[in-house]
Amino acid sequence: MRSRVALLVALGIDNFGSGLFLPLGLVFVIRVVGLPLAQAGVAVTLGALAGLLVPAFAGRLVDLIGPRTVMICAHVLQAAGASAFLLAGGFTGVVGASVMLAAGQQLFYSSQFSLIADVAGEGPKDRPFAEAAMVRSAGFGLGGLAAAGLLVWVGRDGLYVAVMVDVATFVVAAAILSTLVTPTPRHPRRLSGPARVWRNRPYLALIVFSGLFALTMDFFLIGMPVYVFNGLQGPRWLPGAIIALLTVVTSLGGVVGLRLTRKLTRIAAMRAGSALFAVWCLACLLAVFVPKVFQPVYLLGATLVLAAGDLAFGPRSGALAEAAAPPEARGRYLAAFQYAFTLAAVIAPAVVALFSVAVWIPWVLVAACACAAVVGLGRVGPRLPAEAVSPTGGR
Repeated sequence: MRSRVALLVALGIDNFGSGLFLPLGLVFVIRVVGLPLAQAGVAVTLGALAGLLVPAFAGRLVDLIGPRTVMICAHVLQAAGASAFLLAGGFTGVVGASVMLAAGQQLFYSSQFSLIADVAGEGPKDRPFAEAAMVRSAGFGLGGLAAAGLLVWVGRDGLYVAVMVDVATFVVAAAILSTLVTPTPRHPRRLSGPARVWRNRPYLALIVFSGLFALTMDFFLIGMPVYVFNGLQGPRWLPGAIIALLTVVTSLGGVVGLRLTRKLTRIAAMRAGSALFAVWCLACLLAVFVPKVFQPVYLLGATLVLAAGDLAFGPRSGALAEAAAPPEARGRYLAAFQYAFTLAAVIAPAVVALFSVAVWIPWVLVAACACAAVVGLGRVGPRLPAEAVSPTGGR
């Protein structure tokens, strides 16, 4: 229990720092380092693309030395990357800092599922994953609020404060992991031959359909402000309020969501979440026909539908990915599972850019992806291990 609590505290601190700095990263490069917007965007993007290479070998490290050691290294690397932003004097420095930060982030994401599973011990991992998601969402949301406060009350100097606090959170999280978290691995830390994830077609399908879930959430985060401002000419406060509402619901409702879907298999819960995503897309598209005075309340209500889908899908997908992975290669499988989220983060901006073509295209595209997940998960479910789909048996 001590290790579980300590891990949750470390995740919360880590995500507070990320929520504090990540929204301000590009602003820091422009206002403090002094790069033009175009160069700043290219530099940060190059770092993010370099980070995509990390999960390919991170899983092997997890299986070899354990997820806790890998996650500690991830925090140290992220601390170094964030510190490098303070020293960056031009384009090359920003690229180097972005590469370190992105690599650390991907190393963190590639090891977190394995560490949560190890600390949780035996039994289904749905609740531990839900608790971790709740804490991480709360930490990131509080960090985002702190970032907004720094910009409003401190101004340009607040950007320095954000970076330094971000560095401190990574150091503190690493210290907590190294001193208070003792994982209880279910299998020996040894490599037992190649983990041919690409030959496990049901697992690859699970990665793809989980990626469609991640695409919806990333599209929401970066696309909703564009839709509100450009498509609806809505008030400036509305995107922040919508994101805050989602953060509050997902921070508080993870365990409740598990209870409400306890009679469903993991696949059934994920399909229900995907269906709710499709409903959310349709509801948001129809907002153009809602009188402007009612649009804020309407979109806030639609966000509750998205939140319900997130609570139904998110923890179950992580628990299913963990349970369906071969124990001797779990780290490599879960690192491969991370590509569901990294690729979605790359694709989402391109989907949002389609708003410039027609306001309805992104909504229809994301809704189609959600519907594809509903159908695809129904087909792949019987091909996954029955004890992974339903921890109590093959319901």
